[in-house]
Amino acid sequence: MAGGGRRPEQRGPPELFYDEVEARKYTQKYGGAGWAALRCAGLGWAEGAAVGPGSGAPLPEPSLALPCSSRVREIQAQMSERAVELLGLPEDRPCLLLDVGCGSGLSGDFISEEGHYWIGMDISPAMLDVAVEREVEGDLLLADVGHGIPFRPGMFDGCISISAVQWLCNADKKSHSPPKRLYQFFSTLYTALAQGSRAVLQLYPENSEQLELITAQAMRAGFTGGMVVDYPNSAKAKKFFLCLFVGASGTLPKGLGTECADGEEIHQAKFTSERTRFRNTKGKSVKKSRDWILEKKERRRRQGKEVRADTKYTGRKRRPHF
Repeated sequence: MAGGGRRPEQRGPPELFYDEVEARKYTQKYGGAGWAALRCAGLGWAEGAAVGPGSGAPLPEPSLALPCSSRVREIQAQMSERAVELLGLPEDRPCLLLDVGCGSGLSGDFISEEGHYWIGMDISPAMLDVAVEREVEGDLLLADVGHGIPFRPGMFDGCISISAVQWLCNADKKSHSPPKRLYQFFSTLYTALAQGSRAVLQLYPENSEQLELITAQAMRAGFTGGMVVDYPNSAKAKKFFLCLFVGASGTLPKGLGTECADGEEIHQAKFTSERTRFRNTKGKSVKKSRDWILEKKERRRRQGKEVRADTKYTGRKRRPHF
């Protein structure tokens, strides 16, 4: 991993920054002899290679894994949920989504929980190795999105991306031109999306010039839409979502934390760490509850997967050990 700079993009190319050590922060950590085994695993990927649980790719020894970073997973889950919400997907049918910069598949986990299908792209072999190890439900592709989206026209019903697009603003090689790479990404993404669909790209712009560069190349590629900013008055909770429309321009969603209940503008963002224990604001079952488990099992049955039968013990919490 390259040094220098506080932002990850300033420390080196993404395929080098997100090495085996960094990838474990998004799912698991390795300790003791696990580090040596991870370094010597020799997991080789070729660009453009499709992978999955049946690909035969070697994986690290599972017994070396330790508990994961819950904070990273929580932040990733929140941004993924918000991105999927901004897509405005139909509730009566499953959709096929593209996850740009899918990493270890944390965003894809939420997409699967919502009953949709997904294909993930990432430039980091180490992150995709972790995704395979976790047996995510989506398909994975090792590729540089700066070279374009290699899928047929109109294939996807939507696209999300979490903390990936800003990497295209850096010239990591002499041949790299950020404007050209951004345009190549957006133009091919526009082609791969179905008419009337959306792309929601969460990003961390370094400055206003970088934000203008990204949006300008997106509009040049044919997209309409704009930037949705959640909690604009908060230094920590502020999040940027580039919401893009394919075809007819839709109404740009409002950012969270911008209005009070009576519709008046607020001057300070409000936050809460409390969790709803029964159903969330969208009326969906809370994760890990009995209803949530039954819904997930039913989705897997519709996908043709083998699932255990439902009983009165399904979703029941076990008593603590003495």
